[in-house]
Amino acid sequence: MTDYATQRQAAQLAQSAHAPRPARSPQAMASDYTGWAGWMTFAALMLMLAGSFHLVQGIVALVRDDYYPGRTADLAVDVSFTTWGWVLVLVGALAVLTGAFLLAGTMWARVVGTVIACTSAIVNFGFLAAYPFWSALVIGLDVLIVLALTVHGGAIRDRR
Repeated sequence: MTDYATQRQAAQLAQSAHAPRPARSPQAMASDYTGWAGWMTFAALMLMLAGSFHLVQGIVALVRDDYYPGRTADLAVDVSFTTWGWVLVLVGALAVLTGAFLLAGTMWARVVGTVIACTSAIVNFGFLAAYPFWSALVIGLDVLIVLALTVHGGAIRDRR
């Protein structure tokens, strides 16, 4: 008799695992909202903002290469400001696009956003001699973005 009861409980558990979940109230969903979902929103918006700044910085390097006080020989990689401009425009465009997908809560955007934030930090390290204060600021911001995306990134997806 005990064996039958155990089998029945196992069958009910299996059936409930595949049953659709009941609709949740907005109050119940709001209680699931954690501070990390706020960090994810912060990371997405900061990635989009940093990408926009990269776009502007890259366009300036493309149009007016005499704008930056440093010489290309002082940079970590000795290439022209035109090359740096294209790199900054590419990283910036990818950052803005990825930030928009982060707001939607997609998992692949977390991975790509982490890679872009790391790439942004490396690019800004290479551009440090041309624009030291701004580059150091963006590197610090990139570290915060990586933290928010890697620690508890699933919170924004669960919020939806």
